[in-house]
Amino acid sequence: MLGLALRLTEVGFACIVPDLPGHGEHPEPFGPTLLEEVQAAVAHARRYGLVLAAGHSLGGRLALLAEADAVVAISPALPLKPSPEGIYALRTFATPKVRQDYPGQVVDVLRGLPQHSVSGVPVLFVVGEADIPSIVSAVEDLASSLDQAELVRVTEAYFTRLGIKVNVEFSWGATEVKPPVLADAIVEATETGSTLRANRLRILGTVMESNTQLIANRDALSDQWKRTKIENLALLLKAGIEAQGRVGLMLNVRRADLAAILALLPALQRPTISALSDEEWVAVNTIIEERTVRDLIPRLKAARAQGIVEYPLNKIVL
Repeated sequence: MLGLALRLTEVGFACIVPDLPGHGEHPEPFGPTLLEEVQAAVAHARRYGLVLAAGHSLGGRLALLAEADAVVAISPALPLKPSPEGIYALRTFATPKVRQDYPGQVVDVLRGLPQHSVSGVPVLFVVGEADIPSIVSAVEDLASSLDQAELVRVTEAYFTRLGIKVNVEFSWGATEVKPPVLADAIVEATETGSTLRANRLRILGTVMESNTQLIANRDALSDQWKRTKIENLALLLKAGIEAQGRVGLMLNVRRADLAAILALLPALQRPTISALSDEEWVAVNTIIEERTVRDLIPRLKAARAQGIVEYPLNKIVL
């Protein structure tokens, strides 16, 4: 902030840069007197005219509480409830610019501050470019939490039925990395369980099973144009689902070896066989499960198939 103050003085502003408790060379310890110091600096500056309070992070929060005539808050520390990850980081790792009496004192001081007091004065919020990804992530988490909050109640009901007393909290961010430091156990949506296993977690029970449903408004279905659009959308969605986990396989083979090749190939119905310019050869096209490719291709090659091509599938319309 000293650099900002120097730049403002160059264009004609008078600036005060208070050395706050626990910062710089201030002798007093870091603590709740921070706000009093900032308000005292504003009161002193007001003797000379209107006062603009500017601050970054914790300073931005204090600027909003400083009772100034205008405020510039640069990436202010505003969350009412810091994330578990943020609390853990502040309590575990040292904050080099703040002399704390104990790890995590910043969290307790932030919790003790009022949320804001500005009213009827101009306020400019400035967000640093480096902060934008975390803000976007927070907004996405907030949007998803509107639906996921219901899962908290589902989880509470599940443990109530089992007669197990637990404290259930909504999880922000990557849930699977939180045990055992931030949580004793987690409830997580998973399809294969691979991410859980990668984080050395074991599935103890299933709270619920779900599947995707396409829901249409009854009035929309009564409109033939809309109904056609909805049915087409459903068709394409089903085709995309059918294609998951499957790949296409093309190969060429002599007619004399065709029976041996067909005996190796699974298919949705039967493989498609097409004649080639050479009458002794045919092209075979089929759809198979992707997990079988690794074992199947060497067997096809051993059965004298040639020009074997595996390709991805986007949709399969049955």
